[in-house]
Amino acid sequence: MTTQTEVKPRNPYWQLWRSTPKELLYLMLGFPIAMTGFGVALSLVATGLGTLAVFLIGLFVLILALYVSRGFGLVHVNLLEWTGRRRLERPDWQDDRAATGFGGWLSAVLGNAHYWLYLLHTTVLGFILTIITWAISFVWLVVGLTGVSAWFIRNEITTGDPGWSLGAWFFGLFGVNTTTWNLEVADNIVASIVGLIFIATLPFVTRGLVMTQWWLARGTLTAFRSDGLRREVESLEASRGAALSAEGHSLRRLERDIHDGPQQRLVRLQMDLAAAERQLDTNPELARKLLTEAQSQSSEALEELRALSRGFAPPLLLDRGLVAALESVSSRATVPTTLTAQLPEPLLLPSEIERASYFVVAELVTNVAKHSQATHAEVLLSVESVPERDWLSVRVIDDGRGGAEVAPDHGLAGIEERVRGVGGRLEIDSPAGGPTVVTALLPLPKQSADRGAVAL
Repeated sequence: MTTQTEVKPRNPYWQLWRSTPKELLYLMLGFPIAMTGFGVALSLVATGLGTLAVFLIGLFVLILALYVSRGFGLVHVNLLEWTGRRRLERPDWQDDRAATGFGGWLSAVLGNAHYWLYLLHTTVLGFILTIITWAISFVWLVVGLTGVSAWFIRNEITTGDPGWSLGAWFFGLFGVNTTTWNLEVADNIVASIVGLIFIATLPFVTRGLVMTQWWLARGTLTAFRSDGLRREVESLEASRGAALSAEGHSLRRLERDIHDGPQQRLVRLQMDLAAAERQLDTNPELARKLLTEAQSQSSEALEELRALSRGFAPPLLLDRGLVAALESVSSRATVPTTLTAQLPEPLLLPSEIERASYFVVAELVTNVAKHSQATHAEVLLSVESVPERDWLSVRVIDDGRGGAEVAPDHGLAGIEERVRGVGGRLEIDSPAGGPTVVTALLPLPKQSADRGAVAL
């Protein structure tokens, strides 16, 4: 018999209180940080404009002001996220362009709108809003603490006018006659009520002020949509270059394999047939022997051509899918290899992803046999989900000696090029002494992912 424990719903008000200390600390720290940033950045801007005509010294001072604003803006964004607010996407600072030379550096800084928005935030928008939010939060906190501690820090609330009483004024608003009251007690009662109200509403105030800062930061300190497009274009260009490189490498390897394998056997076959033809009348026994060898050469050449054809599109992969093709690779491996597939069903994989996965596993299993000195290997297939997209994870693990790394013109370099060619990435964890874990993450189209994964 099973029993169910009733889960009590969380109180939203107390949930607000959990983040109030961080929000209050952020609002208090924001004032000195904003004042410092305002003073430094504005001084640099004024100095830069004043010396702009002196050997362009002012230009470099202005650029320094932009870098200072960038630093203070990022501090502001990090503090906002520290309070628990949703993460803000960082701008594209074009640091890669800045590293190309002096002209690229000037273009990446002066021509980047993010630097100027950060300067505007540091010297005007963020500075003004920080003063306002700091003043409101400070006054709210002081009034609340003063009110609830009125019984302990003083006997009455005064304004300098001995004839005025907070309690008499407050209760007088409701038509209550307080002439016979102890006004000191009445003052403290009213002050306590006001203090409790201010303390009770403090989470709402801090949350509202922090969210105001967050919305301003979102409008001025975050990435543009064009930043994402630029990164996507760069990624596509890199993937295209990697694909072309991988294709060229594959073609060169195929040419070498054909030259060293089937071509040599076909030459030998031609020579054997020619020799058999010459001996056919004079020495039938030798001719028969040569024909037998020629038949063996033709069979071996055919097998090699079939093996090479798998480098383009393995028939088993086309007919029965990725899992069946990898089961075949695992069963043929020199090192005992097991395959574990945990994929959603149905999962429709693009043909280029299937081919890349097949060749990655085939190459890695071959590398395990050649270099790792392993006694066992395992191939794992799964789908990893992240907020942006889903990835097909192809992981090969062996218990060998470790120390695997990407080196030019070696197997892992070719695998990395192939993975990058379809927009994926390769991760290698191979400490000395093993084990070695090589993971290829290949991008999946959104419509192919089904989150209800089952083991195949």
